[in-house]
Amino acid sequence: MGKIVKMPAGIDVEPVTIQDIRAEWLRAPGVDDERVILYVHGGAYTLGSLNTHRAFASRVSMTAGMRALLIEYRLAPEHPFPAGLEDCKTAYGMLLDNGVSSDKIAIVGDSAGGGLSLATVLSLRDAGAPLPSSIVCLSPWADLELTGESVTTRAQADPWLKYDSVSIHAERYIGANDPRNPLISPIHADFSGLPPILLQVGTREILLDDSTRLVAGAKEAGVDVTLEVWEGMWHVWQFLAGIVPESQQALDRIGGFVRRHMNLPLTMAR
Repeated sequence: MGKIVKMPAGIDVEPVTIQDIRAEWLRAPGVDDERVILYVHGGAYTLGSLNTHRAFASRVSMTAGMRALLIEYRLAPEHPFPAGLEDCKTAYGMLLDNGVSSDKIAIVGDSAGGGLSLATVLSLRDAGAPLPSSIVCLSPWADLELTGESVTTRAQADPWLKYDSVSIHAERYIGANDPRNPLISPIHADFSGLPPILLQVGTREILLDDSTRLVAGAKEAGVDVTLEVWEGMWHVWQFLAGIVPESQQALDRIGGFVRRHMNLPLTMAR
């Protein structure tokens, strides 16, 4: 994927280490350094790296008009739950410790990174920590038991994900833990007190129902939640921004959502 999705021009890449976590600051030209996208990559909790997501996280930085911190959290099976979650919380805590106000942070994640983004904020809330301004989940995987109807009804339409292979990744991440733990499968969470959430999902995804059930739970808790279901789109189609028109359109909406909840104009001044 790192070879297919090309880096946009002019991105400044600054490697950093947060305790033992490899990470990179990504800055598009002219972005606001006071505001931060904490980007949590996808990859079924077992795959993904700085290399796979550097280009896309850079496009998020460019579209939102603020720097992005991309982290390489620990992966299963060597590091099952809660290792990745703890690494995300460590990265968020580093931002706070370095003077970034929580209302100037947005957490964005795709697929497993979307579920992990929600789990991170749920854990922060339970710990009484200040919460980010918003959460964006792209095709989130939030039910590791794969119980949604769309797992069956969208099986033929989904060009990427298949039950048999996805369930193997789930087992590797869950380990000996309860898959219904809300920090593993956020569809079971109480969302009370969470910041605004944007979910984007395509109609050609076996994980479609993860998003619809997340929205139902968030609305029940009184959370400001927006669901965008994109007709004909597949799992994390946003990744192909710059190649597929709908991908850039979705990315523009992400940038606008993040900026709106930081009380900024919807688009970055060019």
